[in-house]
Amino acid sequence: MTRSVCHKLFAIFILFVLITTEKPQAASLPSPPSIVGVAGVLMDVRTGQVLYEKNAHQKLEPASTTKIMTAVLALERGNLSDIVTIEKEPTLVDGSRIYLEEGERLTLEQLLYGMMLNSGNDAAVAIAQHIAGSVSNFAKLMNEKAKSLGAENTNFVNPSGLPDKNHYTTAYDLALITRYALLNHPEFRKIVATKTFYIPWQGKEWDRTLVNHNKLLWNFEGADGVKTGYTRSAGQTIVVSATRNGWQLLAVVLKSQGRNIYADAKALLEYGFNNFEKRELIKKGEVVEKIPVKFGTPVDLAASEDFSAVVERGSAPIEIKKIIPDDIKAPVAKGQTLGVLEFYRDGVKIGSIPLVAASDVPRKIFTHWWFWPSLLIGIIYVPFRISVGIRRYRRRRNHYYINSYRHIQKKKK
Repeated sequence: MTRSVCHKLFAIFILFVLITTEKPQAASLPSPPSIVGVAGVLMDVRTGQVLYEKNAHQKLEPASTTKIMTAVLALERGNLSDIVTIEKEPTLVDGSRIYLEEGERLTLEQLLYGMMLNSGNDAAVAIAQHIAGSVSNFAKLMNEKAKSLGAENTNFVNPSGLPDKNHYTTAYDLALITRYALLNHPEFRKIVATKTFYIPWQGKEWDRTLVNHNKLLWNFEGADGVKTGYTRSAGQTIVVSATRNGWQLLAVVLKSQGRNIYADAKALLEYGFNNFEKRELIKKGEVVEKIPVKFGTPVDLAASEDFSAVVERGSAPIEIKKIIPDDIKAPVAKGQTLGVLEFYRDGVKIGSIPLVAASDVPRKIFTHWWFWPSLLIGIIYVPFRISVGIRRYRRRRNHYYINSYRHIQKKKK
């Protein structure tokens, strides 16, 4: 066998060893579901991480999912116990209603249930008038709030979602608005998770029975909100949330068709729960490290807030980096930011939180600039002053004795 043939066989052997000993790769993430809706988003409520998107930033009509923003403003600018006297305009509104009558008096809370469960457009208008005096003024508040939440591709012209060419949002923007509502308003979470509710009906011997239009509350594990919508031009729309094992996901689907809206929403939520997992990386107050403090005593560094991430099931651990300056000096106040904890996934930074001092660290007295000069002065000056005082005392005493002696001698003469 020639030398060149041996070299070729050896190269083939090495290649075979490398191929057969290669580390197995994690299973690839299953393909996302195919939804009928024109646009959709799946978002983790706690972190805002997007797990799925389809035409997420395409401007579309939200229909009655608009009422999510209406509810947010009602909760932030009104009180649930407010008494709202119904004016004429709400009684004339088109679309779904709870049949309000002019002059009827209901609480803001009752109107919110009527708007979010039965999708009452009349309730939405009554709320807008109560909060801002008119629908147009209320729409301005809606748009201001949307922009403050980062919903840059959204514009509202009414509180109910009735069709208008200038009334639009995106699946992503609607997810941002809903996430804000879920995280910041416990009463909102309570209302949108309610299946049935009763409010008085003026002039009737029975109450209005409100039944939540969101069918997933009855037939999807963990479903706990949020709002459905429909108009002929918008098609079927939905924002739905579900919580399993303490982990809440939020799905938005816009411009779907018929019952496909529920199939779309279920598919997105199941995709999230089945293929991702939530990892709690650190809890607020958890001590990360004890560090030295110049001119003081060591101090514990603690996480300033919780941090979690949503990753594919079975994926590699998340890398955590501590960034802490090495020249921290006393004094240090409790809660003072002294460093940063950064989180990386596959080399890409996914977030960070401040690291804060867990306690006060006063500056040691002998480290103050004035301490040693003062001590030196004290060592020299104090003995000197004592010596001077002793000499003065002796002089005064001797002077007294001399004067006394002279006085006695003078009397004897």
